[in-house]
Amino acid sequence: MNNKSLMMGETAFADVGAGSVVVLVHGLGLNQAMWQWQLPALKKGYRVITYDLLGHGDSAKPSGPYHMVQMVDQLCQLIDDLGISRCALIGFSLGGLIVQAFTLAHPDRISALAILHAAHGRTPDQRASILHRVAQCRVDGPGATVSDALSRWFSTEFAKKNITVLEKIRLWVLANDPLIYPELYQLLAEADIGLEDSVASIKCPTLVMTGDEDYGNSAEMAQRIAFTIPNAQLEILKGLRHMALAEDPEQVNRLLTCFLDEFTE
Repeated sequence: MNNKSLMMGETAFADVGAGSVVVLVHGLGLNQAMWQWQLPALKKGYRVITYDLLGHGDSAKPSGPYHMVQMVDQLCQLIDDLGISRCALIGFSLGGLIVQAFTLAHPDRISALAILHAAHGRTPDQRASILHRVAQCRVDGPGATVSDALSRWFSTEFAKKNITVLEKIRLWVLANDPLIYPELYQLLAEADIGLEDSVASIKCPTLVMTGDEDYGNSAEMAQRIAFTIPNAQLEILKGLRHMALAEDPEQVNRLLTCFLDEFTE
């Protein structure tokens, strides 16, 4: 297998490695290329599926509004088409919310779950803040919020020394359709509603991870997720913000592979 992007129905995906299946679900405004910092480590021991969410990358881009059921159904269709009956799921940010919803809808299909940098039970003020950014994007497109996002996503020191990494991610965000991106952002703003209590029924082994400086997807949120899901493992990454996967892939990959090695089939 290689990591060339393929198409299955409406979904662009890649399929690399061999072994137990791990499916990676990216965040808002990004695409499957965001996992480039994880793939070298994960594909050594696993068959790794990455894909572009609806509205992102090379996947289909229906007009909005977008709903969580669409994202769950897209993932279900993809693994059905690939003949995958059970897999481990790793989701980042919006992807972290999608994998929770998928696990609740299809619990028999998930062997292990990792929730990375995901929101949980936002307060009214926190939701108002993200809805303000949605409104900005409706007027001025993805570029309206990308610079502020990058400052939230990376530590100051890393940002100064790794301009090319930040520019790569900036270009991913700017490539989004200006009419569709706000609809996807609206989904992110509301996708945690209803998950606060329902995730208590998740029974599979679960890893919850975020950075202690990821203020929009905070350590306190991660703690509440891990407390609500029975026997969940919690990892708080010191000195890291939202894009810890790119800033410190060695630490993130070590934690992910240790978790997967213990709990995947």
